[in-house]
Amino acid sequence: MSSLSPIARAEVHFTGHVQGVGFRYSVMQVARGYEVSGVVENLADGRVRLVAEGERSEVDAFIAAVGERMHGYIRKTERTDSAGARQHEGFVIQ
Repeated sequence: MSSLSPIARAEVHFTGHVQGVGFRYSVMQVARGYEVSGVVENLADGRVRLVAEGERSEVDAFIAAVGERMHGYIRKTERTDSAGARQHEGFVIQ
């Protein structure tokens, strides 16, 4: 990827039974299979927030894989896409 190309970024909020079930750890495991960076964290309102950056195809495939792996726990998914300079190095749980 050229350094002049913007990084694709997706911010996803998952609602459902997504805290206390290993959701963040599972997201971290899935991330290892994709060329993405970002963060996953629990929110005070009971949702989980995921930010993923990388090539658009990698970000899309990663988020789809998270949805497949955790489908039994997710009731609602809200996604916002953007692009810009990379804000994360590696993938971390907060």
